[in-house]
Amino acid sequence: MTVSRASGPLIFHPDTPMIRSLRLAIAAVAASAAIYTAPAGAQQPSARAAQQRVAKAPAAAALTTYQIDPVHSELSFRIRHLLGRVAGTFGEWGGTVAIDSVTPANSKVDVSIKTASIDTRVDARDKHLRSPDFFAADSFPTITFRSTNVAVNGKQIRVGGDLTIRGRTKPVVLVGTYQGLFKDPWGKMRTAFIASTTINRQDFGVSFNGPFETIGQIGDEVTIEIAIEAVQQ
Repeated sequence: MTVSRASGPLIFHPDTPMIRSLRLAIAAVAASAAIYTAPAGAQQPSARAAQQRVAKAPAAAALTTYQIDPVHSELSFRIRHLLGRVAGTFGEWGGTVAIDSVTPANSKVDVSIKTASIDTRVDARDKHLRSPDFFAADSFPTITFRSTNVAVNGKQIRVGGDLTIRGRTKPVVLVGTYQGLFKDPWGKMRTAFIASTTINRQDFGVSFNGPFETIGQIGDEVTIEIAIEAVQQ
């Protein structure tokens, strides 16, 4: 150690082994304080917050699927003929309704119709409707509807989706009433709703018509109504 004696007190030079050792000891104490960890069991605030967010997040509800009961459901359509109108139905159709009770907007409706099962109570007319003039049932054996969005406001429902006829798909919206959920006498849960929409048949390539002076024999607007009762699977 180098010591300088002047007229005043003793002076230790900074560049000595003892001073360097003292500096290293101070640095080690500071580093230990900086990396000090919390006691076991304690959590950092960010970790606690993340766990709280996970704990508060609601569990995703699984969709409950219901099979359409064809015996207690209806599918019908109406179209103008001259100044009157003609009504019809389809004898073979079915599908599913999947309901999300927590988030109704996630619910889904899936319907498939056998085109050749069209029934207007007149055999000759039904045969013509199955032909290429109208539905071309041999080439397009099914008509389908797949929902893309569902809105529920109390008992009122609005179901948007894709309707496919003759291979052409167009968006449509059905508006109606949700009938609710109930347990049938056999212990199974059922759901039901009634809805309707209006489409233009020309949009789907169903374009045949017979002109009579200033009016077409058949109108273009078709009103479709569906009343579904479905059983939980």
